[in-house]
Order: sequence, then C-alpha cells, then structure tokens
Amino acid sequence: MPLSTNKEMILGIMVGTTGISLLLLWYHKVRKPRTAMDLPKFLSLGNSLDLMPLQDEMPNGQGTTAIFQGRQLQILEKLNELLTNMEELKEEIRVLKEAIPKLEEYIQGELGGKITVHKISPQHRARKRRLVTVQSSATSNSSEEAESEGGYITANTDTEEQSFPLPKAFNTHVEELNLDALIQTADNLRMNESSKMESFELLCDHKEKFRDEIEFIWRFARAYGDMYELSTNAQEKKHYANIGKTLGEKAITRAPMNGHCHLWYAVLCGYVSEFEGLQNKINYGYRFKEHLDKAIEFLPEEPFLYYLKGRYCYTVSKLSWIEKKMAATLFGKIPSATVQEALQNFLKVEELHPGFSKSNYMFLAKCYIDLEQTDTAVKFCNMAVLLPCVTKECLRQLKS
Repeated sequence: MPLSTNKEMILGIMVGTTGISLLLLWYHKVRKPRTAMDLPKFLSLGNSLDLMPLQDEMPNGQGTTAIFQGRQLQILEKLNELLTNMEELKEEIRVLKEAIPKLEEYIQGELGGKITVHKISPQHRARKRRLVTVQSSATSNSSEEAESEGGYITANTDTEEQSFPLPKAFNTHVEELNLDALIQTADNLRMNESSKMESFELLCDHKEKFRDEIEFIWRFARAYGDMYELSTNAQEKKHYANIGKTLGEKAITRAPMNGHCHLWYAVLCGYVSEFEGLQNKINYGYRFKEHLDKAIEFLPEEPFLYYLKGRYCYTVSKLSWIEKKMAATLFGKIPSATVQEALQNFLKVEELHPGFSKSNYMFLAKCYIDLEQTDTAVKFCNMAVLLPCVTKECLRQLKS
C-alpha cells in the first residue's frame, strides 16, 4: 500500500476520533444540569428522597426550586390518590363479600312480595319523635323533611343550619327553659350514651332563644359531634361535622379564653378531616393540635384533653413516609411526636381520673407493646376488660 494512502487513513482516524470526543464532551455538558431533575431516577429513589439536595441548595436558583417543589408535590398527590383508591377498592370488595351470601334471600323476598325494611337514620328517628308532639303542623314542614329514596331524611343545607333557622313546627309545644336549666338538663342527658340524641333535640328546640350565649353555643357544637358519632351514614356524618365545626368557629371567636370552646372546635376539626384529602387532613391536624393545646392551657385538669393529645401523638408517631413528606412540602415542617409522648399523656389521664375509659387503657397497652414492655401491656389489657364498653369509639378500638 502506498505511503500516501497510509497517511490519509491515519489522518482520517484522528479527525474522526477528535469529532467523537467533542461530541461526547458537548453531550455531557448539556445533560449535566438536568441530572437533578431526572424524574425516573427521582421516582426510583423511594425512601432515599431524604438524601436529595435541599431546596436552598439547588444550583439553578429560585426558578428551579419552585419547579422541583411543584413536581414533588404532584408526585406525592398522585401517590396519595393511588393509596386512597386502593383503600376504597378494598372496602368495596369487603362489602361485596358480605352482600353476596344475602343476595339469594333478598331476591326471594322481592319475588315473594315481601316488604323491604329500610334503614332509618338517627336524624330521621329524631324528627319522628319530635313530630309526635306536634302532629298538626307536620304538613307545613313536608318540603324540609322530605324522605329520601333510601329511607333517610334529606338534611338541611349547611347554610340553613348555620344561620339558626327556627323550625316552628317542632318548638310549638316545647317546654320553655331558662339557660341554666337547659344546660343542666342537656348535660345530664348526655351522660347516658342512649340519651345523647335527646340532648341534641333539646338544644335544637332552644337554639333560636340562646343562639348568642357562649355556654349554649359550645354545647350545641358538642351535640353535633355526638350526632356525628351516632350516625352510620357518611353523608349525615359529614353534615353534622361541618355544622358543628362552624359552631365551634363561632364559639372560639366570641370566647377565645374559654377552654371548652377550643376543645370541641378541635374535636370537630378532627371529624371534618375524615372527609378531606391528604393535604387538608394535615392542615386540620395542625389546627387540631393548636386548639387542643389552648384548651389544656385553660382546662389543665380535664382528663379528656390529655386523652385526645395522647391519641394525636400516637397517630403522628405512626405517620407514613409519604404523609411526613407531604407535610414538610406544604408547611415547611414535619409533625413530630413519639410513642413515649403519647404514653405520658395517657398516663396523665389515669392520674387525673383513674379508670377514665376502656379506650385509654387500650392505648396504654398499645404504647407499652410498641415499647416492648409486654408485661405492663398485659396488665392494662386486663384492666380494660373490667370496664364496660359504652361508646362507639370504644367498640372500634376494641375491634382493632
């Protein structure tokens, strides 16, 4: 092969190599700034997200920080939506499994002309009892009390309840009480779980007369919380929770130094959060803690407050990674509490009121199990067995 041909070949190889090198150098230079925003890698990191650069360390300034935060929030929302859908699917499957064995009996009943008994909600039962005393005026309220297809009474809108309309048909023959007598009667009725609805009805009958009295307002909010607990229908529960929270807001605005107002506003915020997405749940969680602490400041000897704070601490200690990250992204801080803090609050309940409730004993047992103190946990389990289960909350904890 001629010498000139060899030189040309060598020169061509050198030029080609130089071009490839320049191309690779350019590629790495262009791709490098994007590595911090590589979403597939971000998604695959899982729990190692804690190791990613903080927002104030991002090299591209505030614009990149805002984009990163927005994308992170979108991913967390999608993951939360996926988890929520999975929970709903599991619940639907459970309901279907329970319904299938009864399907044949139901079909036979329909074909045989049997009368189907519809479920009656607490609100419906409450209205029926009150109508007994004022049958002559029942027709004037037919539009407000129209029965829905499923056997439930159509609830008043939140706006109607919040403006305290007077249902004259129900108040026509109600015994008029002064505020002190009303409060005492309502409190006495509420001491019995089976009479909480009657206490609620009594307050409803006097809401127009005492609508501006603080001692009435916070008790009325508490009564809506009781109805939330008694109801078995999701829409009714949401209805009671929202109206109660509105009353609670009114109470804390008018009496910011009243511990009972802060207590029941906190409780109703917790009830409302049950119908919210993850972002609002976290927001209501902060609100719950804020007003619970204020209530403890004004009512330091109230055992129920320490029970609620113990529940809060225990729940926060069990938050998932995604819930903590969501809180940090939205509010700049992660809610923190430990099982040990929860335990101290439940012990405070027992100190202020020995044998306060079966639920308190069960949470004491849970805390000691988490702290690997099995003997003490067994002791509180045995103490819980000795107490009666008088509330739905107690029954739920017993099942868990």
